[in-house]
Amino acid sequence: MARFGAFEVSFELREIRKHGMRIQLEEKPFQILEMLIESAGQVVKRKALCEKLWPDTYVAFDHSLNTAVNKLRSVLGDGAQSPRYIETRPRLGYRFVAPVELVNGAASVAARAAAASASAGRNPIAAQPQAHRAVMAGPAQHSSRPQRVQA
Repeated sequence: MARFGAFEVSFELREIRKHGMRIQLEEKPFQILEMLIESAGQVVKRKALCEKLWPDTYVAFDHSLNTAVNKLRSVLGDGAQSPRYIETRPRLGYRFVAPVELVNGAASVAARAAAASASAGRNPIAAQPQAHRAVMAGPAQHSSRPQRVQA
């Protein structure tokens, strides 16, 4: 499970909740959210998203990807102009910019995210073996430095 803002995401149950209430989200936008959370703070390239979402498609995917990202942003109450969760990196891809807290059942997601960040030398908390871990995607509000969140 991952938490950010007022949202909780269960990758196992394939559902997202806001303030405990289940929100309807189609599969493609959910897969995008999953990839962005797994790589929180890092750019996920458009090509990587398309390869996962449409693995057997060799035609233009820009419109379909943009539509799926817009559906995800709509569910999250996010916008491209002033993103709270999903930042567009023009011609590159997208980046999840909100702090993400990975808990319990998300151990495999947490392990992958921590391993990727640790190998890049950016995550000092990756070495801490915990079932409950906070992953910061960017600086906290009103601060120029990333802050670790304790639950």
